[in-house]
Amino acid sequence: MTLQLNPRIPLTTPKGPAWAILVIDASDDHDLIWTCIQDDTGEIWCWSNKDVRGVKNVTMGRILG
Repeated sequence: MTLQLNPRIPLTTPKGPAWAILVIDASDDHDLIWTCIQDDTGEIWCWSNKDVRGVKNVTMGRILG
């Protein structure tokens, strides 16, 4: 299943900050795959769930980024 994210979700990736635009759920046996547009370069990368993190959001109580 592929889900287009609206609104996009800000994430931190191994290549820096990015906006997640799609999430792919292949099956129970696989990690989620996040399709992201990198802030700095505009490149589009796909990242495993274990490689991305939510960004800091003090309003939502997420003080670690």
